[in-house]
Amino acid sequence: MSTVGFFSSPACGLHDMGNEHPESPARLSAIQDQLLSSGLEFVLRHFDAPKVTRAQLELVHTPEYVTSIFERAPQEGVEVLDEDTRMCPHSLEAALHAAGAAVAAVNKVMAGELNSAFCSVRPPGHHAEMGKAMGFCLFNNIAIGAAHARSAHGLERVAILDFDVHHGNGTEDFVSGREGYLLCSSFQAPLYPFTGTGDVPGNIVNTPLEAGANGDVLRALVETDWLPALEAFRPQMLFISAGFDGHIEDAMAQLRFREDDYRWVTEQLRMFAERHCDGRIVSTLEGGYALSALGRSVVAHLNGLIGS
Repeated sequence: MSTVGFFSSPACGLHDMGNEHPESPARLSAIQDQLLSSGLEFVLRHFDAPKVTRAQLELVHTPEYVTSIFERAPQEGVEVLDEDTRMCPHSLEAALHAAGAAVAAVNKVMAGELNSAFCSVRPPGHHAEMGKAMGFCLFNNIAIGAAHARSAHGLERVAILDFDVHHGNGTEDFVSGREGYLLCSSFQAPLYPFTGTGDVPGNIVNTPLEAGANGDVLRALVETDWLPALEAFRPQMLFISAGFDGHIEDAMAQLRFREDDYRWVTEQLRMFAERHCDGRIVSTLEGGYALSALGRSVVAHLNGLIGS
Protein backbone atom coordinates (compact mmCIF):
# COMPACT_ATOMS: atom_id res chain seq x y z
CA MET A 1 0.00 0.00 0.00
CA SER A 2 1.43 3.35 -1.09
CA THR A 3 2.01 6.26 1.29
CA VAL A 4 -0.12 9.12 -0.04
CA GLY A 5 0.04 12.73 1.06
CA PHE A 6 -2.92 15.10 1.09
CA PHE A 7 -2.04 18.77 0.64
CA SER A 8 -4.48 21.61 1.20
CA SER A 9 -4.76 25.00 2.89
CA PRO A 10 -7.53 26.90 4.68
CA ALA A 11 -6.71 29.80 2.34
CA CYS A 12 -8.06 27.80 -0.61
CA GLY A 13 -11.52 27.82 0.96
CA LEU A 14 -11.64 31.61 1.10
CA HIS A 15 -11.40 32.23 -2.65
CA ASP A 16 -14.96 33.12 -3.67
CA MET A 17 -16.13 34.18 -7.13
CA GLY A 18 -19.78 34.66 -6.13
CA ASN A 19 -22.74 32.66 -4.87
CA GLU A 20 -23.78 31.43 -8.32
CA HIS A 21 -20.30 30.45 -9.46
CA PRO A 22 -19.77 26.67 -9.82
CA GLU A 23 -16.14 26.83 -8.69
CA SER A 24 -17.11 27.39 -5.08
CA PRO A 25 -15.56 26.85 -1.63
CA ALA A 26 -18.11 24.06 -1.09
CA ARG A 27 -16.06 21.86 -3.42
CA LEU A 28 -13.30 21.40 -0.84
CA SER A 29 -15.83 20.85 1.95
CA ALA A 30 -17.48 18.10 -0.10
CA ILE A 31 -14.13 16.37 -0.51
CA GLN A 32 -13.39 16.64 3.20
CA ASP A 33 -16.80 15.18 4.08
CA GLN A 34 -16.16 12.16 1.88
CA LEU A 35 -12.68 11.66 3.33
CA LEU A 36 -14.25 11.41 6.77
CA SER A 37 -17.13 9.15 5.80
CA SER A 38 -14.84 6.82 3.81
CA GLY A 39 -12.20 6.60 6.53
CA LEU A 40 -9.48 7.88 4.21
CA GLU A 41 -8.99 10.91 6.46
CA PHE A 42 -7.05 8.61 8.81
CA VAL A 43 -5.06 6.80 6.10
CA LEU A 44 -3.58 9.81 4.32
CA ARG A 45 -0.70 11.94 5.57
CA HIS A 46 -1.92 15.53 5.81
CA PHE A 47 0.13 18.63 5.01
CA ASP A 48 -0.67 22.33 5.06
CA ALA A 49 0.34 23.79 1.71
CA PRO A 50 2.83 26.67 1.82
CA LYS A 51 2.84 29.60 -0.57
CA VAL A 52 4.62 29.28 -3.88
CA THR A 53 7.51 31.67 -4.46
CA ARG A 54 7.59 34.19 -7.26
CA ALA A 55 10.57 32.40 -8.81
CA GLN A 56 8.58 29.16 -8.85
CA LEU A 57 5.63 30.90 -10.54
CA GLU A 58 7.98 32.23 -13.18
CA LEU A 59 9.11 28.74 -14.09
CA VAL A 60 5.82 28.65 -16.04
CA HIS A 61 4.33 32.15 -16.18
CA THR A 62 5.84 35.30 -17.64
CA PRO A 63 7.10 37.87 -15.12
CA GLU A 64 4.70 40.41 -16.62
CA TYR A 65 1.73 38.14 -16.04
CA VAL A 66 2.73 37.34 -12.45
CA THR A 67 3.10 41.07 -11.75
CA SER A 68 -0.32 41.75 -13.26
CA ILE A 69 -2.04 39.21 -10.99
CA PHE A 70 -0.39 40.68 -7.90
CA GLU A 71 -1.31 44.20 -8.98
CA ARG A 72 -4.91 43.37 -9.86
CA ALA A 73 -5.63 41.50 -6.63
CA PRO A 74 -8.37 43.57 -4.96
CA GLN A 75 -8.34 44.79 -1.38
CA GLU A 76 -12.13 44.78 -1.47
CA GLY A 77 -14.84 43.86 -3.91
CA VAL A 78 -14.26 41.76 -7.01
CA GLU A 79 -11.77 42.05 -9.87
CA VAL A 80 -13.05 40.51 -13.11
CA LEU A 81 -10.26 38.86 -15.14
CA ASP A 82 -12.56 37.35 -17.75
CA GLU A 83 -16.21 36.30 -17.96
CA ASP A 84 -15.51 33.13 -15.93
CA THR A 85 -12.63 34.20 -13.69
CA ARG A 86 -12.73 36.68 -10.84
CA MET A 87 -10.60 37.62 -7.84
CA CYS A 88 -11.87 38.53 -4.38
CA PRO A 89 -9.59 39.87 -1.61
CA HIS A 90 -8.62 36.28 -0.68
CA SER A 91 -8.03 34.95 -4.20
CA LEU A 92 -4.34 35.77 -4.55
CA GLU A 93 -3.56 34.11 -1.22
CA ALA A 94 -5.54 31.02 -2.28
CA ALA A 95 -3.78 30.82 -5.64
CA LEU A 96 -0.35 31.11 -4.03
CA HIS A 97 -1.15 28.22 -1.67
CA ALA A 98 -2.71 26.17 -4.49
CA ALA A 99 0.47 26.36 -6.56
CA GLY A 100 2.58 25.97 -3.43
CA ALA A 101 0.83 22.69 -2.69
CA ALA A 102 2.11 21.19 -5.94
CA VAL A 103 5.65 22.36 -5.20
CA ALA A 104 5.58 21.04 -1.62
CA ALA A 105 4.13 17.72 -2.79
CA VAL A 106 6.96 17.33 -5.30
CA ASN A 107 9.52 17.98 -2.57
CA LYS A 108 8.00 15.37 -0.25
CA VAL A 109 7.72 12.76 -2.99
CA MET A 110 11.23 13.39 -4.26
CA ALA A 111 12.57 13.13 -0.70
CA GLY A 112 11.04 9.67 -0.43
CA GLU A 113 8.65 10.65 2.37
CA LEU A 114 5.64 9.89 0.16
CA ASN A 115 5.00 7.67 -2.83
CA SER A 116 2.42 10.07 -4.19
CA ALA A 117 0.33 13.07 -3.25
CA PHE A 118 -3.00 14.72 -3.99
CA CYS A 119 -3.46 18.49 -3.75
CA SER A 120 -7.01 19.41 -2.73
CA VAL A 121 -6.76 23.05 -3.72
CA ARG A 122 -8.51 25.84 -5.53
CA PRO A 123 -8.44 27.84 -7.70
CA PRO A 124 -7.69 25.12 -10.24
CA GLY A 125 -4.95 25.66 -12.78
CA HIS A 126 -4.93 23.87 -16.11
CA HIS A 127 -6.57 26.68 -18.12
CA ALA A 128 -4.04 29.30 -16.97
CA GLU A 129 -1.70 30.01 -19.87
CA MET A 130 1.81 31.39 -19.49
CA GLY A 131 0.50 34.93 -19.79
CA LYS A 132 -3.26 34.69 -19.28
CA ALA A 133 -5.83 33.82 -16.61
CA MET A 134 -8.95 32.03 -17.80
CA GLY A 135 -11.42 29.26 -17.05
CA PHE A 136 -11.50 29.81 -13.24
CA CYS A 137 -7.65 29.53 -13.15
CA LEU A 138 -4.99 32.03 -12.05
CA PHE A 139 -1.75 30.01 -11.90
CA ASN A 140 -1.13 26.64 -13.56
CA ASN A 141 -0.59 24.51 -10.47
CA ILE A 142 0.29 21.24 -12.20
CA ALA A 143 2.69 22.83 -14.69
CA ILE A 144 4.44 24.67 -11.85
CA GLY A 145 4.86 21.42 -9.94
CA ALA A 146 6.23 19.64 -13.01
CA ALA A 147 8.61 22.49 -13.84
CA HIS A 148 9.80 22.56 -10.22
CA ALA A 149 10.55 18.82 -10.38
CA ARG A 150 12.85 19.46 -13.32
CA SER A 151 14.37 22.70 -12.05
CA ALA A 152 14.94 21.86 -8.38
CA HIS A 153 15.30 18.08 -8.52
CA GLY A 154 17.03 17.59 -11.84
CA LEU A 155 14.47 15.31 -13.48
CA GLU A 156 14.94 15.12 -17.23
CA ARG A 157 11.51 13.80 -18.22
CA VAL A 158 8.12 14.39 -16.59
CA ALA A 159 4.65 13.50 -17.86
CA ILE A 160 1.35 15.26 -17.19
CA LEU A 161 -1.90 13.29 -17.53
CA ASP A 162 -5.03 15.45 -17.69
CA PHE A 163 -8.53 13.98 -17.38
CA ASP A 164 -11.12 16.73 -17.22
CA VAL A 165 -14.23 17.53 -19.21
CA HIS A 166 -12.39 20.64 -20.51
CA HIS A 167 -9.13 20.70 -22.45
CA GLY A 168 -6.16 21.90 -20.41
CA ASN A 169 -5.17 24.61 -22.84
CA GLY A 170 -2.94 26.36 -20.32
CA THR A 171 -0.87 23.27 -19.67
CA GLU A 172 -0.60 22.66 -23.41
CA ASP A 173 0.50 26.28 -23.86
CA PHE A 174 3.45 25.63 -21.55
CA VAL A 175 4.31 22.04 -22.54
CA SER A 176 3.88 22.26 -26.31
CA GLY A 177 7.19 21.46 -28.00
CA ARG A 178 9.12 21.85 -24.75
CA GLU A 179 11.86 19.28 -24.21
CA GLY A 180 11.47 17.00 -21.20
CA TYR A 181 7.66 17.14 -21.02
CA LEU A 182 4.86 14.87 -22.23
CA LEU A 183 1.17 15.83 -21.94
CA CYS A 184 -1.68 13.35 -22.42
CA SER A 185 -5.12 14.95 -22.20
CA SER A 186 -8.72 13.71 -22.44
CA PHE A 187 -11.67 16.11 -22.71
CA GLN A 188 -15.05 16.59 -24.34
CA ALA A 189 -14.99 18.32 -27.71
CA PRO A 190 -16.27 20.62 -28.95
CA LEU A 191 -16.47 22.38 -25.59
CA TYR A 192 -14.82 25.28 -23.76
CA PRO A 193 -12.08 26.39 -24.33
CA PHE A 194 -12.53 25.02 -27.88
CA THR A 195 -8.90 23.94 -28.18
CA GLY A 196 -7.04 20.64 -28.35
CA THR A 197 -8.28 19.33 -31.68
CA GLY A 198 -5.71 20.82 -34.07
CA ASP A 199 -2.20 19.75 -34.99
CA VAL A 200 0.18 19.51 -32.05
CA PRO A 201 3.88 18.71 -31.49
CA GLY A 202 4.88 15.12 -30.78
CA ASN A 203 4.99 15.63 -27.01
CA ILE A 204 1.24 16.29 -26.87
CA VAL A 205 -1.29 13.42 -26.98
CA ASN A 206 -4.80 14.84 -27.17
CA THR A 207 -7.71 12.40 -27.02
CA PRO A 208 -10.94 14.40 -27.50
CA LEU A 209 -14.20 12.65 -26.58
CA GLU A 210 -17.66 13.09 -28.01
CA ALA A 211 -20.60 14.06 -25.81
CA GLY A 212 -22.04 10.93 -24.21
CA ALA A 213 -18.73 9.04 -24.03
CA ASN A 214 -18.64 6.72 -21.02
CA GLY A 215 -15.93 5.11 -18.96
CA ASP A 216 -15.33 2.33 -21.47
CA VAL A 217 -14.24 4.95 -24.00
CA LEU A 218 -11.92 6.58 -21.46
CA ARG A 219 -10.37 3.24 -20.49
CA ALA A 220 -9.78 2.33 -24.12
CA LEU A 221 -7.98 5.57 -24.91
CA VAL A 222 -5.76 5.19 -21.85
CA GLU A 223 -4.75 1.73 -23.06
CA THR A 224 -4.32 2.61 -26.74
CA ASP A 225 -2.94 6.18 -26.54
CA TRP A 226 -1.72 7.17 -23.09
CA LEU A 227 0.13 4.09 -21.86
CA PRO A 228 2.07 3.53 -25.12
CA ALA A 229 3.07 7.21 -25.13
CA LEU A 230 4.26 6.90 -21.54
CA GLU A 231 6.21 3.73 -22.31
CA ALA A 232 7.97 5.46 -25.20
CA PHE A 233 8.71 8.64 -23.23
CA ARG A 234 9.98 6.93 -20.04
CA PRO A 235 9.10 9.73 -17.58
CA GLN A 236 10.76 9.87 -14.19
CA MET A 237 7.66 11.27 -12.47
CA LEU A 238 3.95 11.53 -13.25
CA PHE A 239 1.70 14.54 -12.69
CA ILE A 240 -2.09 14.30 -12.85
CA SER A 241 -4.53 17.12 -13.54
CA ALA A 242 -7.51 15.44 -11.90
CA GLY A 243 -10.79 16.88 -13.12
CA PHE A 244 -13.98 15.11 -12.09
CA ASP A 245 -16.50 17.13 -14.12
CA GLY A 246 -16.80 14.25 -16.59
CA HIS A 247 -18.88 12.40 -13.99
CA ILE A 248 -22.35 11.39 -15.15
CA GLU A 249 -23.91 13.46 -12.32
CA ASP A 250 -22.05 16.65 -13.29
CA ALA A 251 -24.11 19.04 -15.39
CA MET A 252 -21.07 20.97 -16.62
CA ALA A 253 -20.95 18.83 -19.78
CA GLN A 254 -22.09 15.50 -21.22
CA LEU A 255 -19.52 12.82 -20.40
CA ARG A 256 -20.72 9.77 -18.47
CA PHE A 257 -17.88 8.66 -16.21
CA ARG A 258 -18.36 7.07 -12.80
CA GLU A 259 -16.16 6.75 -9.72
CA ASP A 260 -14.86 3.34 -10.79
CA ASP A 261 -13.56 4.84 -14.03
CA TYR A 262 -11.50 7.41 -12.15
CA ARG A 263 -10.14 4.71 -9.87
CA TRP A 264 -9.25 2.49 -12.83
CA VAL A 265 -7.36 5.25 -14.66
CA THR A 266 -5.53 6.17 -11.47
CA GLU A 267 -4.58 2.54 -10.84
CA GLN A 268 -3.14 2.25 -14.34
CA LEU A 269 -1.03 5.33 -13.78
CA ARG A 270 0.06 4.17 -10.32
CA MET A 271 1.14 0.78 -11.69
CA PHE A 272 3.07 2.49 -14.49
CA ALA A 273 4.73 4.78 -11.95
CA GLU A 274 5.67 1.81 -9.76
CA ARG A 275 7.35 0.15 -12.75
CA HIS A 276 9.13 3.16 -14.18
CA CYS A 277 9.07 6.20 -11.83
CA ASP A 278 9.77 4.75 -8.37
CA GLY A 279 6.04 5.25 -7.77
CA ARG A 280 6.30 9.04 -7.93
CA ILE A 281 3.00 10.82 -8.65
CA VAL A 282 1.66 14.28 -7.78
CA SER A 283 -2.00 14.99 -8.56
CA THR A 284 -3.89 18.27 -8.29
CA LEU A 285 -7.60 19.00 -8.33
CA GLU A 286 -9.04 20.61 -11.45
CA GLY A 287 -12.77 20.42 -12.27
CA GLY A 288 -15.73 18.72 -10.62
CA TYR A 289 -18.85 20.68 -9.67
CA ALA A 290 -21.53 18.15 -8.65
CA LEU A 291 -20.54 18.12 -5.00
CA SER A 292 -21.48 14.59 -3.97
CA ALA A 293 -20.01 13.10 -7.15
CA LEU A 294 -16.87 15.19 -6.70
CA GLY A 295 -16.28 13.92 -3.17
CA ARG A 296 -16.88 10.30 -4.13
CA SER A 297 -14.67 10.60 -7.22
CA VAL A 298 -11.78 12.05 -5.22
CA VAL A 299 -12.07 9.14 -2.79
CA ALA A 300 -11.92 6.74 -5.75
CA HIS A 301 -8.88 8.59 -7.12
CA LEU A 302 -7.13 8.45 -3.75
CA ASN A 303 -7.87 4.74 -3.40
CA GLY A 304 -6.30 4.29 -6.81
CA LEU A 305 -3.17 6.07 -5.61
CA ILE A 306 -3.06 4.07 -2.39
CA GLY A 307 -3.62 0.75 -4.11
CA SER A 308 -6.02 -0.53 -1.48
